[in-house]
Amino acid sequence: MGLQRAYRAAVDGKHRGNDASRALDAPLVIRRLGSGTVTLDDGSKERIRCRASYAVAGAAMNMTLTCASDAYKFNLQASVVDQGGVVAGTWTESSRNVGGSLQGRGGGGNFEVLASAAGFNANILLRTVGTKQSVVMRADSQFRGANIFLSR
Repeated sequence: MGLQRAYRAAVDGKHRGNDASRALDAPLVIRRLGSGTVTLDDGSKERIRCRASYAVAGAAMNMTLTCASDAYKFNLQASVVDQGGVVAGTWTESSRNVGGSLQGRGGGGNFEVLASAAGFNANILLRTVGTKQSVVMRADSQFRGANIFLSR
């Protein structure tokens, strides 16, 4: 039950506490819209528009993050499970047909994970405060990183 509250704090921006109006074992779906920048390997930056959705059930969370500019798009999907603050799972990026593993730590609205695949590593920091969320990604490939700011 505590793990689901930690996920809900990260995706919803607050703890639900003992909110009798929502059972803790019921799935929670949150959608957010936002914008940011993506940095490519040549150092160029493009403004992007994003939408995210999160589905939380128990200690598991599924996430979809789609971002696009006039010339660039990515569609990231991830499934993770929290075991006592240790987060592990899988991810895919469908427009480039790549995927791999996620590992890291999280809790209290902050998650820090490493996304890995053959020839690719990215550090991802997700931070939620209230109804605002920031996602910072740094990678060692053609996609150098992104700074994304989302809100409900």
